[in-house]
Amino acid sequence: MAPNGSRKGGGILSFFRSLYDLDTLDTRFTTPSSVPYNPVALAAAGDGNGKRREDNHSRGGNSGGLDKRASSSDTNRPRWGTPEFFLYYLVFAMVIPYMFWIAYDVSRPSDPRYYKYHRWLSPGWVPGRKIDVSDAQYGNFRRNLPVMALLVLFHPLCRKVWDTVVYRVAAPSQSPLGSGRSSPAGRPPASPEMADARLRQRTSFDFCFAILYLVILHGFSALKILAILGANYQIATVLPKKYIPAATWVFNICTLFANELCDGYRFRNIAMLVSADSSLLARFGAWLDSYGGIQPRWAVLFNITILRLVSFNLDYYWSLDNRGSSPIEKQLDPANLSEKDRVAIPAAPADYSFFNFVGYAIYAPLYLTGPIITFNDYISQQRYKPATIETARTVKYGVRFFLTLLSMELLLHYDYVGAISKANPDWSSYTPAQISLLSYFNLHIIWLKLLLPWRFFRLWSLVDGIDPPENMLRCVSDNYSTLSFWRSWHRSYYRWLLRYIYIPLGGSSFATWRGAARSIVTYLMVFTFVALWHDIKMRMLIWGWLIVFFFLPEILAGYAFPRRRWENRPTAYRMLCGVGGVLNVLMMISANLVGFAVGLDGLEVILRKVLGDYSGLIFITVACSALFVGIQVMFEIRASEARRGINMKC
Repeated sequence: MAPNGSRKGGGILSFFRSLYDLDTLDTRFTTPSSVPYNPVALAAAGDGNGKRREDNHSRGGNSGGLDKRASSSDTNRPRWGTPEFFLYYLVFAMVIPYMFWIAYDVSRPSDPRYYKYHRWLSPGWVPGRKIDVSDAQYGNFRRNLPVMALLVLFHPLCRKVWDTVVYRVAAPSQSPLGSGRSSPAGRPPASPEMADARLRQRTSFDFCFAILYLVILHGFSALKILAILGANYQIATVLPKKYIPAATWVFNICTLFANELCDGYRFRNIAMLVSADSSLLARFGAWLDSYGGIQPRWAVLFNITILRLVSFNLDYYWSLDNRGSSPIEKQLDPANLSEKDRVAIPAAPADYSFFNFVGYAIYAPLYLTGPIITFNDYISQQRYKPATIETARTVKYGVRFFLTLLSMELLLHYDYVGAISKANPDWSSYTPAQISLLSYFNLHIIWLKLLLPWRFFRLWSLVDGIDPPENMLRCVSDNYSTLSFWRSWHRSYYRWLLRYIYIPLGGSSFATWRGAARSIVTYLMVFTFVALWHDIKMRMLIWGWLIVFFFLPEILAGYAFPRRRWENRPTAYRMLCGVGGVLNVLMMISANLVGFAVGLDGLEVILRKVLGDYSGLIFITVACSALFVGIQVMFEIRASEARRGINMKC
């Protein structure tokens, strides 16, 4: 019995360890973007971790390869068992429980300020505790989660019925390359005819389900959304080629502002504009407004769709210069393209149809929150099922989502930081430690409330057969670089910005003063769009400009303290980088508190309280020391990844 029990226990432990493997989260983290994912070769590579990732790296590409830091002897020596890191473990053992205790202590009913915010609490499922549901965004997600979970089952079932009743694709006959051998991904070969049939089968369902989905979600407002999509499609396909990019940006940015200023274009207001004297038409418009679906405020949710409208138009525009290109002409297997090729290689001219455009723009699993996928990638994955979608990985991804949801629920049952902030508190009644940790946990709740919808809808997409990018690479507490933080937060949006704004504007280079000035302007333009895309408010513009301002010290420090000058003193350089990382973390916390939590005035009050007396200075000194320890652990996490051939660039 003992041996069996040991094996069983090892199996359970191995399963839970695999839940947090990078492959479970997203294969893009372990396979270079320029290399097709090959599960057969990976399985044959052996251990599933270091060896297979090194093999992936050896096949090409920089995005998943070793970082230059991995070549140094200091990086190649693990530090987990050194006396230095045993000291860090001791710090972790003392500091982390203390942090949770501080937030819990001010969240107890015995706290004298409890009466100010208890109205934001609701009965919870943890015995003896209420739950903080003050955040409307998470509260809405939490209430609708059971219905959405049923939808994850209902949508693929509808697709199965559609496939059976409307389309029946014949069995595959030959590979896309014309030979009878299996594809490199180890899947049955598929002919180009089969791939085209699969594309028609899936996109026809996506189009029909999109119309039904819009009507259920937004009622008669679905007509407004389809009108915007129609206008955007006409810009891409009717205007002369040279006008497409400018017209696309003007139209979509104006749509962002118009959606906000016109409150979703109420039918009654439109009727009054058409005929101010017609009360009958106005009443009819009001009747249409009364049937707004289960999400009447469609304009609030439309920002993510704007990104897909831009993606379609610019992908179509760039395809006009590559009409003759195809994967086969480039001697690539279209059934197993790398992610880079799926994004860069244009779809066939016939694929840029209004029918496919609507199916893409309103693709149900990703419509509300993303993650964002380009039109070219969407069409490629519809034509050939990605090799990265495997049932075992999808199940583990679902379990990981559930554990993240459980973490959020427990945090909201024991730390009422959102409710405290919502109740317009008197911050002067809190100690510097309480203010700082309430702000810190507030950022974690913001991170979790965004992470959960993104992962839920990505899970739905994986179940349906589309593999979009994972939006969150690391925990919000596992970031020490402002530049890397931006790459890892809302990653699919970051990649969208690179493809459609940052690279067309020329990217950045700080090698010369002229290049540095141009790069700063580029960053300001990118983050101005980012801020306005999130919300048309001044505090969001301030947040965007603060992000750019906080980029500069890190960039300048990289030039002032280049790694090559410290090759003989790697430990000293690591400590120096740790100090810089502490400053970065403090700046990132400040910027995100302004943008997403307390605003500029609230940050000013917090800083005045924390830095205004002796006890506050003592606390900030201790906090910076703890951050330094945490950053050293972050360095080692990334060094461990580099030793396995992984560079996530964040």
